[in-house]
Amino acid sequence: MVGTRITAIGTYVPEKKLTNFELEQMVETNNDWIIQRTGIHERRISRPDEFTSDLCEAAVKDLMHRYDKNIEDVDMIIVATSTPDFPFPSVSSIIQDRLNIAQTGAIDISAACAGFVYALHTAHTFIASGLHRKVLVIGADTLSKITDYTDRSTCILFGDGAGAVLVERDEQSQSFIGFHLGSDGSGAQHVYRPGLSKKVNGIELVDTQYLVQNGREVFRWVVRNVPDSVKQILEKTQTSLEQVDWFIPHSANLRLIEPICEKLGFPMEKTLYSLVNFGNTSAATIPLALDLGIREGKVKNGDRVLLYGFGSGLVHAGQLLELNLDEQIHAPKPL
Repeated sequence: MVGTRITAIGTYVPEKKLTNFELEQMVETNNDWIIQRTGIHERRISRPDEFTSDLCEAAVKDLMHRYDKNIEDVDMIIVATSTPDFPFPSVSSIIQDRLNIAQTGAIDISAACAGFVYALHTAHTFIASGLHRKVLVIGADTLSKITDYTDRSTCILFGDGAGAVLVERDEQSQSFIGFHLGSDGSGAQHVYRPGLSKKVNGIELVDTQYLVQNGREVFRWVVRNVPDSVKQILEKTQTSLEQVDWFIPHSANLRLIEPICEKLGFPMEKTLYSLVNFGNTSAATIPLALDLGIREGKVKNGDRVLLYGFGSGLVHAGQLLELNLDEQIHAPKPL
């Protein structure tokens, strides 16, 4: 199998902050209650004229700047998002044009909060097959644009952001160790945004333009299923928990991450998340958390990192990696 390595990473979040104290003025809630229930202090909100493609472009430019990377020879662009600028054309096609990548494939992946891990897995298979050499993977969402700010159960959670990585063929090094993919469509009605159909699994959906979530049911499903799926990756790769340097689950809610770690027996101090200052950014939470670890000097080359995304579908995906990024040429700009 052809070696596949993640060589560079970049991230971006919008400038505007929405704090818990500001939310107190919008809905019946308060700072202490939000922190106690979610661990979130603030989130970033895109401008009215700022869309997912803009966040993607900025994250890729951050990657290019930090690692002095040329992306003109990228031969596939994969964008994971639930909030594309349009139903079609794809965000990836827009990015291809803006970044002047002449000869490349371009696809969007819809796997909600598991999207980035699915996109990474897809990039790995494209390169490992021998058919591609250089794939740009982006996880990005502007959930604020589909959030109902009169619903205190959801509006306290979501923010906007983007993360990008470059995945390249490498005959000497391999980032990808093992994976697990899964889906439980019987729970599709627990997280959704209505589209052409207003019914799923025989259940009438709320007819709204906004995201709808049954947080209690999602919590139960995740705590019941994700730890066992993580264990499957470890078993397949003959890896012990002690050999995992960092666990990066989807940053949905700190009170959801804690029972996952407790059930696994994995320490919270070795678990990375991006929700404290950025909220739940869906497909962007995992690359944001990974990059925060790199920026803070926690995550280093040679570390084994276990990513696990889960979300609407109910779809989930995990990936065990050994990091071996290129050397950063320039320090990243503050987020």
